[in-house]
Amino acid sequence: MIGMPELEQLARQSVLSTLDLHFAELMGRLSANTSPELSLAAALTSSAIGKGHVCMQLNSFAGTRLGNPVVCKLPSRTDWERQLRACTVVGAPGDFAPLILDNNGRLYLHRYWRYEQEIAHALLRRASMPAGGVDEAQLKQALDRLFPEQTALAPDWQKLAAATAVLQNFTLISGGPGTGKTSIVVRILGLLQQQAGGVLDIALAAPTGKAAARLQVSIQQAKLALQLSPEEVSAIPERAGTIHRLLGSRPDRTQFRHHADNPLPIDVLVMDEASMVDVALMAKLLQALPAGCRLILLGDRHQLSSVEAGSVLSDIYGRASGFTPAFCRRLERVTGITVEPSTEPGLALSDCVVRLRHSYRFDKQSGIGKLAAAVKLGNGDESLRQLRSGQATDIALLDRREELVSIALDGYKTYLELAQRDVSAFEVFRSFERFRILTALSAGTGGTLMLNQAIEKALVDLDIADRASAWYPGRPVIVRRNDYNLRLYNGDVGILLMDESGEPRVCFPAAEGLFRWIAPSRLPQWELAYAMTVHKSQGSEFDRVLLVLPEHDAPLLTRELVYTAVTRARERFEVSGSEALLRLAVARRLQRPSGLRDALWGDDSVCSD
Repeated sequence: MIGMPELEQLARQSVLSTLDLHFAELMGRLSANTSPELSLAAALTSSAIGKGHVCMQLNSFAGTRLGNPVVCKLPSRTDWERQLRACTVVGAPGDFAPLILDNNGRLYLHRYWRYEQEIAHALLRRASMPAGGVDEAQLKQALDRLFPEQTALAPDWQKLAAATAVLQNFTLISGGPGTGKTSIVVRILGLLQQQAGGVLDIALAAPTGKAAARLQVSIQQAKLALQLSPEEVSAIPERAGTIHRLLGSRPDRTQFRHHADNPLPIDVLVMDEASMVDVALMAKLLQALPAGCRLILLGDRHQLSSVEAGSVLSDIYGRASGFTPAFCRRLERVTGITVEPSTEPGLALSDCVVRLRHSYRFDKQSGIGKLAAAVKLGNGDESLRQLRSGQATDIALLDRREELVSIALDGYKTYLELAQRDVSAFEVFRSFERFRILTALSAGTGGTLMLNQAIEKALVDLDIADRASAWYPGRPVIVRRNDYNLRLYNGDVGILLMDESGEPRVCFPAAEGLFRWIAPSRLPQWELAYAMTVHKSQGSEFDRVLLVLPEHDAPLLTRELVYTAVTRARERFEVSGSEALLRLAVARRLQRPSGLRDALWGDDSVCSD
């Protein structure tokens, strides 16, 4: 028998949290026919949400033993499902109940089941209605001008992606680092404005302020070389912002200003770094889009998913394996490129997903590029061989005995010197972005908390940081909690600098290329940012990256985490940690149970590469 005492024992073993216990108790009180199996299922579903899953898969626990030492044995899936379906708080898909159990043994909190359904419905509706009114002759002429023939890169997937984005109401463009995802955005926008006569209202967004700023800079630079008339270039927007800002976040409210009854007044939305968007935010974004609004998502599906629940980009990519024959023929008409159609049955999203293949950032001899490819394939032996070989000068495996604090002080020396002098915030931030220490975990040896404390102590000992005041020039912080009043969001990075009046202020980059200055006393929850987790680094790039692995294995050590860390580096990547642990991490895939992929692609969908 499994009751609250057993659940409390599991909480003491850190298998469950206090929140999980409270939720299980609530479900027990609400249910007219309480069963111990319901309490355990409710607690595990709450725990799954806390770990980034949108649901709890009964198969993952059925028939297993929980706890160390063992506290309880779980029933078989058949018995468990039968017991749960007899509970009044558990409903089937479409029911109005606190918990939803689908036919595949996935148990959801109702709102997460609804989020998945809303996302699937919105995307499938857009995918089923290709963009109308496209002048294919004009499009072909413009594509040939914007994408000169590159015989060495045949077929030109950038050109194909741009054509797809014009021909479809929904497009997902996925690609690794340097494949040109953001660089083709400006050309896509130019094509769309040309087709519409320059009257489209276009919004550019990203999950974080840093990612939005990078998107904006990329567009500004790309516009300078665009082969379009001055009038057409001027119709392309440059300003990008966060999704929260686009939707209109409101102080102390979880609901946004824009929603289904007050949609966004836009014709096109381009969203970069889509892998960072969780299921709840994606659902709310799609609710706020007008029915005729064109949606273009950019991202790398091999990166880490959102810190919050869901792996939306990966689920949307699904089992995309190529275009349908009819769409291949249409692409050939407007691009002149022959593409082999998929041999798989055509589904609604088949003609909406494009994968960019060629990296313009890393050449064939690039160590970072080769390492990223090996990690992506889950080949730990090859990853270690490349790191050890010394053949590539831009990657290295550091000896565990090397002093991480000394490496950090060397990496941050120039930026700290600039922060002490009368230079612009732009120069300080540009120097700060040249180096970063990334970790897998926050706590423990090799975690961000210990590393940040050790680095700051060393700065005090060297008289770089002031012993008398914690707020010394150059102190970097990362926001841990959203503050809608200050327009600061989880993951925003600021640096303590002196403002024009000589007062210490934490300076944050704004998406418009300006800076915002906040008094330290007004900051929401924050922590030091000399070292940050790989999760927090998403949407950023640095010249040099040092990944520090923990001393012991942890569930967060996955292939996606290592790949994301590697691809944050532009010029050099180093890793400090156990070879055995790195091999294990590269072999382990991040698995987030979800019904979204099935809703979009059908059951048993498998990603192709």
